[in-house]
Amino acid sequence: MRTGPLLVYDGDCAFCTTWVRRLEKYLGRFPESQPWQWVDLADLGLTTEDVTRYVWLFAGGRRFRGHEAFAALLRMQRGWGWRFAGRMLITPPFSWAAALGYALIARFRHRLPGGTPACAMPRV
Repeated sequence: MRTGPLLVYDGDCAFCTTWVRRLEKYLGRFPESQPWQWVDLADLGLTTEDVTRYVWLFAGGRRFRGHEAFAALLRMQRGWGWRFAGRMLITPPFSWAAALGYALIARFRHRLPGGTPACAMPRV
C-alpha cells in the first residue's frame, strides 16, 4: 500500500527520463518516481495505453495525468512562484495552452533533444 506521492513515467523514453531527473534536481519537493515498466499498472488502475500517452502523478488520493500532473507537481512546491505557476496551468485559457503543449511534446518526444526512436508513441 503506497502512502506517499508517486510519479509514473515512460522509462523507455530517454526524453522523459532525462526530464524527470532534471526536475528532481530543480524542484525541492519531488515524489517518488518510477518508470511504468517497474510498477503494477493494475494496482494503480492504469493500462499500457494510459502510461504510453501520459505521465501520471498520484498524490493526495488523486490521479493527475499529462499537463495536470505537471501542474500538481508544481503546486506541491514550497515556493509561491512554483505554486502559482501550477495553478495557472490548470486555469483556462492557460490550461488549454498547457494541454496542447503537453500533447505536442508527447507526440514528438522522439524528435526532441535527448529523445530516441524508443520514445515514439504508438500509433493509434
